[in-house]
Amino acid sequence: MLLRADFDQRVCVTPEQYQWVSAPAAGVERMMLDRMGDELARATSIVRYAPNSRFPAHEHGGGEEILVLEGEFADEHGSYPAGSYLRNPIGTRHSPSVGPAGATIFVKLHQFDATDDRHLAIDTNCGDWQPSKVNGVEAMPLHQHGDEQVALIRFEPDTTYPSHVHHGGEEVFVLDGCIRDADGEYPAGSWIRYPDGSEHEVVSSSAGALLYVKIGHLAGAKK
Repeated sequence: MLLRADFDQRVCVTPEQYQWVSAPAAGVERMMLDRMGDELARATSIVRYAPNSRFPAHEHGGGEEILVLEGEFADEHGSYPAGSYLRNPIGTRHSPSVGPAGATIFVKLHQFDATDDRHLAIDTNCGDWQPSKVNGVEAMPLHQHGDEQVALIRFEPDTTYPSHVHHGGEEVFVLDGCIRDADGEYPAGSWIRYPDGSEHEVVSSSAGALLYVKIGHLAGAKK
């Protein structure tokens, strides 16, 4: 399967475009955002677990990155509430499960550099916000390896982040609030991928915005 697999193109998925498909495990559904391959694929997805569901034990052949969006996600290593950021390096293994509240996660598979072996479990609800170079915008750095950087970015209401170039590309998932640029408006639940070398200005709505942002990781992505 090839889904939004041309990394030279800007792509966007908003919540009204979601199409949920069943995963191999009962009670687990996926909204595929991009994908290159079949069940073992380079993929970015939103995964929804029904209450008290499980996913079979599996090894992370290319690494796994997770942001818990709703509910509480768990495995044999611990329990992770909404706001948890997890990185499971290449070769690690786990058996995901959820309790009576269910869970929804944003997950990226098979996208780790071979030298990126850092395991992370960060509760961003307790993280430290740092001022950025733009007034009204704060950042919570989560991970950096080589050119790749991952952070949460928080906009105050009606704040403009000036035009900037995406060296190595940029990927955004809107967690709360709403942002817009010259190409459109993106409410909570929107996913946007900007190619290497693209440029834009971002403005938050009157509600502000909270974003997951990854930069610098798309320049060498396979087409």
